[in-house]
Amino acid sequence: MSFLIVILSLVVLILLISYFKVDAFLAFLVVSIGAGIALGIPLDRLPKAVDEGISSIMGSLTLIIALGAMLGKLVAESGAAGRIASAMADWFGTRHIQWGLMITGFIVGIPLFYGIGFVLLVPLIFSVVRQYQLPAVYIGLPMLAALSVTHGFLPPHPSPVALVALFHADLGMTLLLGICLAIPAILLAGPVFSQTLKQVRSGPLTLFEPKEAGGHYGKPGRANSLLSATLPVFLLIIVSLVPLCFPDMGAKASAAMAFFGAPSVVMLIALIVATYTLGIRQGRSIKEVMAIYVDAVKDIAMILLIIAGSGIFKQVMDESGISTELARVLQQLPVHPLILGWLITAVIRVCIGSATVAALTAAGVIMPLVTQTGVNPSLMVLSLGAGSLFFSHVNDSGFWLFKEYFGLSLKDTFRSWSVMETIVSVVGLLGVLLLSIFL
Repeated sequence: MSFLIVILSLVVLILLISYFKVDAFLAFLVVSIGAGIALGIPLDRLPKAVDEGISSIMGSLTLIIALGAMLGKLVAESGAAGRIASAMADWFGTRHIQWGLMITGFIVGIPLFYGIGFVLLVPLIFSVVRQYQLPAVYIGLPMLAALSVTHGFLPPHPSPVALVALFHADLGMTLLLGICLAIPAILLAGPVFSQTLKQVRSGPLTLFEPKEAGGHYGKPGRANSLLSATLPVFLLIIVSLVPLCFPDMGAKASAAMAFFGAPSVVMLIALIVATYTLGIRQGRSIKEVMAIYVDAVKDIAMILLIIAGSGIFKQVMDESGISTELARVLQQLPVHPLILGWLITAVIRVCIGSATVAALTAAGVIMPLVTQTGVNPSLMVLSLGAGSLFFSHVNDSGFWLFKEYFGLSLKDTFRSWSVMETIVSVVGLLGVLLLSIFL
């Protein structure tokens, strides 16, 4: 019965948004409260669940998205994004620029959390699209497929690292096998699948569109443009490597590294640097730079609310215990442990929306089976990682980031983003099963 309620809730949510044209945030709020009542959550607990749902997802994303939007807007307004796009065209050629973006997404995605990588790289996608008049979804999806795969498969991302610890897997082996799976998954879900999306029309890509400047400003050079736009990547790499190179540093140094390695702090430092290198140094006043930042935040206000709505729905599903209930039912299925782990994670992912919640919930259920059967723990980590990416849809914040930034209809977001995530997930499972033959 609980599963039926979840399915009906998702159907109502989609109808409200697509057919009745209800604002996505309001639709999420109404459907989440209705689902909570139907699933038996006490009425006095529901308002708190709504608050916790918003805080749980926005607590980690608000600063990252807001600061990332400011940085992206300045990168676009200053002409830095155009410089980077021209450099990529020179390095890879206009015909292969999609591959250049995909490789960039993979490299950037290894050290960066998905949210940071998304808001950091989307301005580059839009710049390439405008400069060379290319289809936005066709050009951008391979880069975002690379980001998604690194988020689900590869340490040091939170979910893979947590799963490695839970299953006592070897971190280095998991990373190596994850890269082996990531390459075919990205290629099939990125450049190959995107060939079918050339006709998908995106909305006006105005979020990072440079405006006509009233005064005369200098244009940043290629090196300045590239370093200013990707500084968060280098900062995160540095703060990740320092503890490895100096394992015996004191408590104060460790605390300093933890502070400077926090994603929101990294983004703030990068924004401060870019304010000078791409703003003041190019002849803009502080007031003019701040005006750019105000415009950037106005542009993403509704995106933030929609993501908050998806957090409410996720929290209601968590409160109801539906994920644990589904996992226990699926555990009884007579299938291979690696397939079962993937299946449990995929079903929870579809119902809950959160990749991390899906993977960690499934891990608790599948763990005794791993011990009994002797399955390679690294492969189980990757199987659950692949399952956690399955069919991202309306209850996933990543779905709404992609839809709203690219200005797509629900139908085209399902057709592009949801299918891409499903391809990544299925290819990941097939790769895990192939590797299990030899390991």
